[in-house]
Amino acid sequence: MATIGDIGVSAAINLLAVFIFLLAFAILRLQPFNDRVYFSKWYLKGLRSSPMQAGAFVRKFVNLDCRSYLRFLNWIPESLKMQELELIDHAGLDSAVYLRIYLLGLKIFVPIAFLAWSILVPVNWTNSTLDKVKLTNFTSSDIDKLSASNVPLGSNRFWTHIVLAYAFTFWTCYVLLKEYETVASMRLQFIASEKRRPDQFTVLVRNVPPDSDESVSESVEHFFLVNHQDNYLTYQVVYNANKLAKLVKKMRRMQNWLDYYQLKYSRNSSRRPMTKTGFLGCWGERVDAIDHYTSEIEKLSKEVVEERARVQKDPKSIMPAAFVSFKSRWAAAVCAQTQQSRNPTLWLTEWAPEPRDVYWENLAIPYVNLTIRWLITAVAFFFLTFFFMIPITFVQSLASIEGIKKAAPFLKPIIERDFIKSFIQGFLPGIVLKLFLIFLSTILMTMSKFEGFISVSSLERRAATRYYLFNLVNVFLGTIVAGTALDELKTFLKQSPNEYHKTIGVAIPMRATFFITYIMVDGWAGIAAEILMLKPLIFYHFKNFFLVKTEKDREEAMDPGSIGFNTGEPQIQLYFLLGLVYAAVTPMLIPFIIIFFGFAYVVVRHQIINVYNQEYESAAAFWPDVHGRVITTLVISQICLMGLLATKAAAQSTPFLIALPVLTLWFHRFCKARYEPAFVRYPLQEAMMKDTLERAREPQLNLKAYLQNAYIHPIFKADQDEDDEEFINKLNESVLVPTKR
Repeated sequence: MATIGDIGVSAAINLLAVFIFLLAFAILRLQPFNDRVYFSKWYLKGLRSSPMQAGAFVRKFVNLDCRSYLRFLNWIPESLKMQELELIDHAGLDSAVYLRIYLLGLKIFVPIAFLAWSILVPVNWTNSTLDKVKLTNFTSSDIDKLSASNVPLGSNRFWTHIVLAYAFTFWTCYVLLKEYETVASMRLQFIASEKRRPDQFTVLVRNVPPDSDESVSESVEHFFLVNHQDNYLTYQVVYNANKLAKLVKKMRRMQNWLDYYQLKYSRNSSRRPMTKTGFLGCWGERVDAIDHYTSEIEKLSKEVVEERARVQKDPKSIMPAAFVSFKSRWAAAVCAQTQQSRNPTLWLTEWAPEPRDVYWENLAIPYVNLTIRWLITAVAFFFLTFFFMIPITFVQSLASIEGIKKAAPFLKPIIERDFIKSFIQGFLPGIVLKLFLIFLSTILMTMSKFEGFISVSSLERRAATRYYLFNLVNVFLGTIVAGTALDELKTFLKQSPNEYHKTIGVAIPMRATFFITYIMVDGWAGIAAEILMLKPLIFYHFKNFFLVKTEKDREEAMDPGSIGFNTGEPQIQLYFLLGLVYAAVTPMLIPFIIIFFGFAYVVVRHQIINVYNQEYESAAAFWPDVHGRVITTLVISQICLMGLLATKAAAQSTPFLIALPVLTLWFHRFCKARYEPAFVRYPLQEAMMKDTLERAREPQLNLKAYLQNAYIHPIFKADQDEDDEEFINKLNESVLVPTKR
């Protein structure tokens, strides 16, 4: 059981890590040769030029201005200067609203912390329950005396916890209501004021029924000319070009290797570079590298030409889906939000994602397969979640004093030393759990892709939902239940079953010490490591040295990344969960969470302004998910408090808490009915207003020319040879198709 000293050691280690990361960042960002890494967004927008292009030779690589090093923390006020409207124009609404999640945490927890520390902490501390409880193999520390575990069984002091639980719930709901209202208003205003985009006029049509007399293209054209004759404009059928895309990707990878060896040879022409033909060049026949990759690229080029020709000619390459564009936003809104056929499973329409948001690979999945894929993914996620608890529990048991003594008795003299003991109990469990979760986001994103979502934004939202559930089951419930059971196993075995609830009632709040160490590792040091961008920095310089030949190559070598909703938002939600659950139980946790929200807000704001290049713009479509998960967290916290009071012989006061989940769910239902439609539907009134203004300002607008190439597969857009141009022209033909019926 971690003590105040152990928490202090953990805090010192993590604060030292934070200081090192921030100091390294402050120095590295000032160096001219790192400018494209730490200010990549400005380069991509064409608003910044490289400092390496002018000045003395040394100054092109090293910043010799000593005064700039004295102002190494000026990035913090600079990150906070940009106003929200300017930030929306600079980075988009998604990024601006994502930052509001951190502000939401501060708005909720700062007042809660004030109430909890001024009222609950004295109520909990001025008891001596833990000093009197004598349980076999049971340990506690001074930190636990700040929790509800220190309140005597059946004490009237639990009414304080109940009253504050109501206060915390009402305050959280009030903040959520105001935030939902603000974000919904921001979304509608953003949609009304944003520039013209192809997705405003386009719907995705899926499950086009087969017809023996007409091709998919002819069916789509005929259907919309008949049923939307006054508003239909053009269409683009969906091609299954996945194999072609893989070939082109492989050819580009080969081209990178060829560029590397050609650059290497140009620097030392006395010796031809060699490579092995086996996996990653580790084994196989040793050959001339330049000749080998030139030959491989020629073979792949022929395969690309053949596959492109097959896609053009083979009717099976055309999927029963199409992007259909209309003459106005109003017409697109009507089509996207209405049923097109008497058979509700045919001619399914939905808003088309913006072109850069489309996940083209999944458009080739037949619509009828999606339900099967969903079922397979749900079963796989179930087993992943519950079987993952086994290694986490096992490793967590080893990451403790008792666990190490059992696994390696010879280390006992070392781990009994005060500093080592504090390190193990205050730092090791958190870092072990963090390491176990490294590959989880990749696994969950792969599941979402397999499930068949057709946009990057929907992929990230589904992966975020699963990440949240995983954290809830494994990180939160798994740590509490498994950790308590392991720590008090001997006690449980020796006690009468009638005494179990007493041990659990005292022990569960004590798991807060583990979460404090995890918050410091993940929320403090982890966020500081994010701003350092060590991985993009190394990769950029590697590519810049070995592969870059032109300015275009140098731009492609930058890896600015994005806000990463699929990983960042579930992490934030975990802190909402911990804060709300422990607010009325162990208030000691809340200051650590407040530090996370404040520090993370500054860091992520800096990254959004200077680094991240968001892949898409969904106009904050993710906010209903954020709101729903905070509501779920609130209900869980209320149920946990009811369970705790029941184990503390305060069952007579438990009925007064039953109203809380009921009121919370009613509040969620109200918000869902009042604000969620703004995130799932496009008001026809707004669409008509925007269309009317556009026609008045640009009466000669050629909308068809603007839309005809918007939703062509990127693999065809990327190539500029004559065959691709001819193919694109063929795709764009939109003449009246005579039906054979």
